[in-house]
Amino acid sequence: MSSGKKKSQQKKKWSEKLRNKYRLVILNDETFEEKLSFRLTRLNVFVLLGTISILLIFLTAIIISFTSLREYIPGYENPELPKQVYELQQLTDSLEKDFFRKNLYIQNIKNIIEGKIITDTIVPIIEQTANYDTITSLDRSVEDSLLRAEYDKQRSYSLFLTESEYIYAEDKSSLSSFNFFTPLKGIITRNFNLAENHYGIDIVAGINEAIKATLDGTVIFSDWTINTGYVIGIQHKHNILSIYKHNSTLLKKTGTYVKAGEPVAIIGESGKLSTGPHLHFELWFNGTPVNPKNYMGF
Repeated sequence: MSSGKKKSQQKKKWSEKLRNKYRLVILNDETFEEKLSFRLTRLNVFVLLGTISILLIFLTAIIISFTSLREYIPGYENPELPKQVYELQQLTDSLEKDFFRKNLYIQNIKNIIEGKIITDTIVPIIEQTANYDTITSLDRSVEDSLLRAEYDKQRSYSLFLTESEYIYAEDKSSLSSFNFFTPLKGIITRNFNLAENHYGIDIVAGINEAIKATLDGTVIFSDWTINTGYVIGIQHKHNILSIYKHNSTLLKKTGTYVKAGEPVAIIGESGKLSTGPHLHFELWFNGTPVNPKNYMGF
C-alpha cells in the first residue's frame, strides 16, 4: 500500500509541478525597474511550444506544396515536365528539319557554283502517286490548273527537270515580269544546253570589262574554285539565283547587298574549265536553271 501511495503522490507532484505558476520578469539592468512580467506554468509553456511547432510544420507543408520547393523532394515528379519534354522534342524536330533544308540549299548552291552534275541523290525522294507525263496535252481547265499546282509542289526540290518540265518552268509569268539587267554586253560563244549540262551561256567581251549584277540581291558566294576560278553568286528575291564564273577579280564579298547594274567582278579566264577570257553566266529560278537569253539581251 505504501508503494501505491508513493506512486500517487509522485503523480500528484508531477501534475502539480505542471500547474505550478511561475513569473517571468524583465527588469531594467541599471534601475531594476520592472518592465514586463508574465505568469507562466510548465503546462502553458508546453502547450505554446507544441502549438508553435504544429503551425511551423503546417506552414512548411503549405510552402513546399504550393511553391517550386516541392521539386527538391526526392521522388517528386514535376507535372509540367512531360509537357516541357514534348515541347523540346517538337522544337528539336523543327530544328532538325530546318537544318536539313538549309544544308540541302547550301549543298545545291555549292554544286551549281562548282559546275557539278546535279543528281536526285542529294534531295529527298518524293513519292508520286500519278503519272504526269501527258500534263502538257491537257486543256487548261480548272482541274488541269489544280493538277499542275500539285505537280509543282511535288517537284519543288528538284534541281533538274525533263525537257517538257523545263519548258513549263520557263513559261511562268512570275519570272518574265522581272526587268533583268544584262551583266555583260558581248558575243555569246556557247549557248544554254541542258543535254550537255551547260546551265548557262558564255559571253566574250573586251579585256577588263566590268560584270554587273542582273538584279538586286545579296552575295552568297564570292571565292575561288578550281574548275571555274573566281566565282560570285547572288541570291535575289523570289528564289532567283545568278552565278558569274571565270572572273579575274571579284569586287564584292560574301554578305554584301548589291543593286542591279552594280559592278561585282571583272571578266577573266580563271579556272581549269576556261578556254579564254569570257563570262559564264547562269540564271536559276526555283532551283532550276533557265536560259538567260529568254529574259535579257546580250
